[in-house]
Amino acid sequence: MGIKDQFQDKAEQLKEQAEKAREGVQGEASERRQQAQERGQQAQEQAQDAADDAQDRFES
Repeated sequence: MGIKDQFQDKAEQLKEQAEKAREGVQGEASERRQQAQERGQQAQEQAQDAADDAQDRFES
């Protein structure tokens, strides 16, 4: 195997590692985005519940 082949093999190996790393990062980002959306939804629901409670107390 010549040096050129060794470099090409190594380049291919590094390319595959980079692709796997990129996929991992994208997966993590997607998971974090989903968790943030869920937390935002929960916060919005809690705020709405608090507003509803305040409105009920005001009307009583």
